[in-house]
Formats: sequence, C-alpha cells, structure tokens
Amino acid sequence: MLSVLDIFRIGIGPSSSHTVGPMRIARTFARALAKSDKLQRTARVTIELQGSLALTGVGHGTVDASILGLMGFAPDKTCPDEAAAALAKVRASKRLDLGGGREIAFDPAGDIDLAGHIIPDLHPNGMKLTAFDADGGKLSERTYYSTGGGFVASEAQLKRKPKGDRINTGTQVPHDFGSAAELLAACDTADVSIADLILTNEDAFRPRDKTLEGIDRIAKAMDQCIDRGLTQRGILPGGLKVERRAPDLWDKLSANPQSNEREQLFDWLNCYAMAVNEENAAGGRVVTAPTNGAAGIIPAVIRFYCVANDEQPCTDSRRIFLLTAGAIGLLYKQRASISGAEMGCQGEVGVACSMAAGGLAALWGASPVQVASAAEIGMEHNLGLTCDPVGGLVQVPCIERNAIGAVKAVNAARLALHRTGAESLVSLDQVIETMRQTGLDMSNKYKETSQGGLAVNVIEC
Repeated sequence: MLSVLDIFRIGIGPSSSHTVGPMRIARTFARALAKSDKLQRTARVTIELQGSLALTGVGHGTVDASILGLMGFAPDKTCPDEAAAALAKVRASKRLDLGGGREIAFDPAGDIDLAGHIIPDLHPNGMKLTAFDADGGKLSERTYYSTGGGFVASEAQLKRKPKGDRINTGTQVPHDFGSAAELLAACDTADVSIADLILTNEDAFRPRDKTLEGIDRIAKAMDQCIDRGLTQRGILPGGLKVERRAPDLWDKLSANPQSNEREQLFDWLNCYAMAVNEENAAGGRVVTAPTNGAAGIIPAVIRFYCVANDEQPCTDSRRIFLLTAGAIGLLYKQRASISGAEMGCQGEVGVACSMAAGGLAALWGASPVQVASAAEIGMEHNLGLTCDPVGGLVQVPCIERNAIGAVKAVNAARLALHRTGAESLVSLDQVIETMRQTGLDMSNKYKETSQGGLAVNVIEC
C-alpha cells in the first residue's frame, strides 16, 4: 500500500506532474551522480523532455523545475523567491551548481531539449538525463517518468508491472485493499470508519503521532495557501493576462458575511478554490491534492465546512476529511492514474472532486458505503473531462474548473447522504475503471498537450 501522505504532498506550482515531478527527477539524477562518484567528473548535463513534458513544459514550469532539481532544490522545501534568484543567476552566467557540489557550464537553451515529438510508450511524461565528462564521454544516462501528483518512476519501475491492483512499497499494512469493495469489506469486518481504518494502516509506516502531525501539516499548508491567495492581486505570469479574482471576491464576501442568500455558498467555495489555484499558477506553495492542477478543490471544501462546522474540534474534522479523501485517492492511484497526461482532467479535477465528496460525506457522518457513493457520484459526472490548457498554462480553464469541482463535490456528498435503501447502481470501482478506460480512449490532444480543445480554439493574448 501507499501512504495517504504520499497522496498529499507540499510543493510548488504550477504543476505536480510538470513541475514537482521533474524537479524530483533532476534532483535524484544529481544525487545518483554523487553516490556513484561521478559528480566531480561531470562536465555537462543534458535533459530531454519528452511528450507532454515538452509540449506544455514551458507554460508548466518544467524547464525551470529541471534546472532547480539539478541544483538540489526539493519541491517541499523550495522558497519561490530563492528559486527565482537561482534561475536568474544560471541564465545570466550560463553556469550551474550541480547537486550543490560541482559547478558546470549549463545553457538551458542548448542543454534542455523539448522533444515533443517523442511520445514514450510507458508514460507520456518522459525525461531523459545524460551526464558527460570533459572529453564528451557519457558517464550516466537515465530515463524517468513523472506519473502525476508528484510521483516519479524509473524506466525499470514502470516496466516492472505491479501484481493485481496493489502498488508494492514493501510495507505490509493491517488492512490491505486494492479496490473499493475490499476497502468497504475491511471496514465492515473491523466495524470502523474509513478514516479509522486508514489511520491504523498508517501505523505501519510511522508512529501514530507522526502521522497526525503530517496530516495537520498538510491541512495547515492548505490554509496558508488560501490565505496568501486571498491577499495577492495582479496579473498572473505567462502572457495570458489572467487577473487574480479571489481577493476581490473575498472582499465582497467579508463585507457581508451573514448574507442569507443561499447561492452565497457557491461564492465561498469559488473564492477559496480560486485562491489556491491562482497561487499555484503563480508558482506558489501548494499541496498536491491529488495534483497541483486540482489543488483547490479539497482545501476549499475543508476551509468552508471544517471551520464553519462547530460540532467537533476543527483539527479532528480535518483529520477525518483528509484520511477519508486520501483513501479514495489511493484507489485512483492504484487502479487507474492521477496524471492529466494519461487520463485528461478527469484524472485530476475529477479525482479531486471524488476525494472531496467522500471526505465531506464522512465529515457529515456518512457510513463507508455512503462515502463510496459520494466519491462515485463525484467522478461519474466528471468522466471524459479533457485537459486542454490554453497556452500550456495552468490558468484557463484550470482555475475556474477547481471552483466548479468544489461545488460539485459538495452536491455529490449531499446526494449520497440522501440516498436510502438500495446501493448505487454504479459502484466506485466501476467508475474508476470507466475513468481509466476513457483515459486510454481519449485522444492525446486532450491530455495535457495543448494540441486540442480550448487550447487551439482560444486565441492567446
């Protein structure tokens, strides 16, 4: 099993698969050179970005992330201002501090190849790194893949397919499950909620207090992202001239917080979700939930319902929400994919909506069966959602799409709780499999390549 703390990662925007993943890959490559005593012999490093990483890499920050990774920056510890300064220095000097221990000549224009014509068979987010000595001899060459949500895999790992529906991490958990049916059966047998079952599983990874600290740290980072997004104004980078809207909406809502207008619920969710995704688009610190492109949905729902709900302590409610949502995220990661380059946006916003629906249902006292029903509804009405970012930027339609996804998640949870009697005709496992099949059938131009949909029908400003 994977841990729920693998599903929720703190990183920087604008993309988990195109920014966080490549940064981790480049950092891993530099560290491997050091471990094999090849770092001091390295005179040049080249990077070939393949498939979707090349086609939308500039707008998604892949080039910059790759450079930062080579210098040893880690996504969860990177200060955006420090990163910007380091990148400016590299571009001005044409030199790079490889792994923090070896200065080499490096020209991004010549040493990073955007090979969009190469679509790898194993995964569309391929990244090949090569190190050379002073004589031009090849010291090391490795190919990695950014598989969505900040997860990365080597060529050997992807070729070694997992058995069944499990991803083997080497950690045995008390309640192993590879499907929603098995998860629900385990909850029924142990007579526990999904959140309690997952928390017991997490005990196999680390002490209980460390897991709770990790969950609380994730919740705090989500809150901080919203808070920053509500105060930052101006035009988002990238050339589309998209203006931040969350602060103005926040001002309007704060001026009349007790409004009886029913539709204001939408405004609050819209405001919080857009605050996160505007921060993400600006390269700020966000939590992948389960990706950066869909990072606003879960924080928005948590912020509204876990703060406004006084029936239990805020900390406890957030833990229930994130543990439950994390369990649903594990199912999608294990049984399908959370990569927009593989599944389209159904694998990002669709999965986040499904996770948020299940988490909120659990917070409202739903049974495990009702939680699964909420998650199923959340995905069922996102099936076929394409990933077609205008200009290769995580802005249009991504920011508003998170706002819509947050509202849809709440409605899915409500529908599940109102369901009585017979179980849903469509199971969570069936909808996950349908998403996977839909993603496989979907044209590549609708899977984070900016070669179809809005990306070609909207004229860039």
